[in-house]
Order: sequence, then structure tokens, then C-alpha cells
Amino acid sequence: MSEAILERAQAQALLNDAGLTAWKVLDDALERTFATEGWPTSLLLTNAIGYVCEAAWHHADIHVSYNRVVVRLSTHSAGGITMKDIELAQKIEEVIMWRPAEEAALSGVPRPFVS
Repeated sequence: MSEAILERAQAQALLNDAGLTAWKVLDDALERTFATEGWPTSLLLTNAIGYVCEAAWHHADIHVSYNRVVVRLSTHSAGGITMKDIELAQKIEEVIMWRPAEEAALSGVPRPFVS
């Protein structure tokens, strides 16, 4: 099944409509840079993203450094950005930015460690 490639403006509009304002359309991919508090958090973040990508069977290009993780999404078989990339960006954002609600039994990390 072939995937329809989204135009740049269309992809950016879909990101904006989904509240994914930290994601940008660059060349033929979606890109998001996550700032972390250091190497251990960068590795945790990378593993979480890897898990989501593997579960979706749609894989990201990930660049990991000490306090930063850059994620690029593109449907390689289609040669550009498709709805697969938009949906995967939504899921990555949902998983990575999740924190327990204030009234929840889980207390959560006392500080933001990914932004």
C-alpha cells in the first residue's frame, strides 16, 4: 500500500492542530529536539522512543547527545512525510511528556527532566 506524501504546509498544519508545536517540518521529515537534564535522561528518552517506534513498526532516526535527543520522522518507503509520521509524533509526545496528575496516587518526578 502506498502512502500519500503530505505537503510541507499540510504537515505543519496537522502538527499545529494536534498541539505538536515543538515538532517542525524540515526538508522531508518531522523533527523534534528534546532537551534533557543529562546523559541518563537522554538514554531513558531514547529507549522510550525506540519502544514506541518498534510497537508502531515505524522507525525514527534518533540522534542522542549528552543533554539532547533529536528525533526525525519520515516514511522512507514513501519518500517523505505521511500520516504515519504525524501519528507517531503524537504518540511519542504523549508517552514522553506524560506526568501523573496532581491528585494521582503516583507522585511523579519532582522536576521536569525532559522538555
